[in-house]
Amino acid sequence: MVLARKWMYVRRPEGEPKETDFALKEEELPALEAEDFLVETEYFSLDAGLRGYMELGALPVGSPVIGMALAKVIESRNAQFPVGAVVCARLGWVTHAVLNQQQQKELRPYIVPEVAGQSRAVGLGPLGLSGNTAYFGLLEICKPKPGETVVVSAAAGAVGSLVGQIAKIKGCHVVGLAGTEEKCGWLRELGFDAVVNYRAGSVREQLAAATPRGIDCYFDNVGGELTELVRERMNLYGRISVCGAVSSYNGQPAQVADPQRDYVSKQLRQEGFVVFRWLPRWMEGIGQMREWLEQGKLVHRETVYEGFDSAPRSFISMLQGGNIGKAVVKV
Repeated sequence: MVLARKWMYVRRPEGEPKETDFALKEEELPALEAEDFLVETEYFSLDAGLRGYMELGALPVGSPVIGMALAKVIESRNAQFPVGAVVCARLGWVTHAVLNQQQQKELRPYIVPEVAGQSRAVGLGPLGLSGNTAYFGLLEICKPKPGETVVVSAAAGAVGSLVGQIAKIKGCHVVGLAGTEEKCGWLRELGFDAVVNYRAGSVREQLAAATPRGIDCYFDNVGGELTELVRERMNLYGRISVCGAVSSYNGQPAQVADPQRDYVSKQLRQEGFVVFRWLPRWMEGIGQMREWLEQGKLVHRETVYEGFDSAPRSFISMLQGGNIGKAVVKV
């Protein structure tokens, strides 16, 4: 008998989430049947997008918390997932799970490739959901060209830091928006051409100095006033890839100027996305990100929160900007 522990979403937050919005539940797992395999979680991902699902009702109260996890196979009746393999799947915040690739396609399990010199949690960053979000969200929607200016908000986060590095690989002038000097310093180390600390001085003036040729592509993780200021400097035929809206997850959206005139006069294109749109090409993204990691063209950083029981307060810390790079819980 295997007893799994999992975190449940039990109360809709009013403003910023609280630890009491989550509760632990225990569940006895069934014996393995044909093609099943049992996994034990090593790390699971903390994602700002979860707050959006909670706010919009896409994650109903009373549901298990969703999210990607890395887990080791500890028992198997499936030759494709042998004992000892490390699997990435949409397990949520859970200690153990029984998986079946054919019967649980929505969990999307796959074996994570190893990269020498990288921690296991790289499978939740560049070689996972964050990596493919950056890869497809930038290259398929913004389609940056060499020499163009690319601006990234929440640039020191798991996705934003990878977007900026991919844009540099593609020969772009890259500007990152972040909220602390520590984060801005790390972005400079990654090779960003300029950074804007949106909590220090005039963002409009900093953006003007950082983007002398205007802005061609914007990878938007935050929305709100920052997005309005970026849009002011967008060039003709600019492209905006909308990945998230962190600025409004814990409160009312900010009042901003009507963007329609800019969309018409500058002939801008804006498109939102959920990365699972590219599920049929999933391993393409993983493969390219792995190649760039091995070539030293990508740098990965993670903030590790220790202990399964720390999940709710770690999630709250991440939403408050307490992480640099990928935020994960080490079970």
